[in-house]
Amino acid sequence: RKPAAHPAVLVLRRLDAPFAAALREHFLLLDFHASGEPLPAFLAAAAAAPEPPRAAVVVGGGAIRVDAPFLDAVPSVRCVVTTGTGVDHIDLAECARRGVAVANAGKVYSTDVADHAVGLLLDVQRRVSAAERYVRRGSWPAQGDYRPLGSKLGGKRVGIIGLGNIGSLVARRLEAFGCVILYNSRRRKEEGSARRYTYFPDVRGLAAASDVLVVACALNEETRHVVGREVLEALGKDGVLINVGRGANVDEAALVAALKEGRIAGAGLDVFEDEPKVPAELLPMDNVVLTPHVAVLTQESRSDLRAQTIGNLQAFFSGQPLLTPM
Repeated sequence: RKPAAHPAVLVLRRLDAPFAAALREHFLLLDFHASGEPLPAFLAAAAAAPEPPRAAVVVGGGAIRVDAPFLDAVPSVRCVVTTGTGVDHIDLAECARRGVAVANAGKVYSTDVADHAVGLLLDVQRRVSAAERYVRRGSWPAQGDYRPLGSKLGGKRVGIIGLGNIGSLVARRLEAFGCVILYNSRRRKEEGSARRYTYFPDVRGLAAASDVLVVACALNEETRHVVGREVLEALGKDGVLINVGRGANVDEAALVAALKEGRIAGAGLDVFEDEPKVPAELLPMDNVVLTPHVAVLTQESRSDLRAQTIGNLQAFFSGQPLLTPM
């Protein structure tokens, strides 16, 4: 058991062994998933401890929400550190009302997600995965050269929804391929390379002007199903959709219908509305590339996330400003 010098921290996400070991060097972990208890019983026991936890580590996009009932259950918690970038699982207004500090993953994942977005787009455009399956099936010697042809990336007009950390990095990478960058964001960006990009105040207009639509925005009430039937219609039969934001940014039923009916040309998806469930209709589609929410997952990002999570917790317990406050 850790000495009293190690402050208690609620852990409400699954930890790999290196992450758990790194946290245990500094904190006494109250690990929900290791406890085997139902969440209400686990939180009640934590709240009743002689020194109840003042901080919690949570996972982005998980089933556990940091809201009024959660904070009522463990009123000692004064800091929440999420290992995700998005905070749709945290009631920020309620946390602010109670004086609970919140930190997110900041820019830890940004380059990895941007790389993955470009990888998905290249795969869809050049049909890399589909052609690879063609080779593995033995179809090349039996049926001849793979068809249909892919499409080059250079010269494509790429519309990015959300020109934040990730969206900006996607734009810079695609500029190097010779793409023309368009974007929609909460406001027009006047700084840096964004001055070269064309701003659209609405997503439908952006889609109509784009060959490719990349979803890289946070999930909130304004962006839930921001890509729906009308936007997909505007993108058109030659258009491609890439989603590395959150699954619910896209109306999944409308996307499936558009793909089935040939109203868009293809899609690259790393996120889904009801993970880990993926619509069965997408599985046989050769013009769709699917990955299991792995855009953020690299060895480097895992190491950086461990260090940043510990840094945020240490800052909180020592009365210093958080490294990545919301």
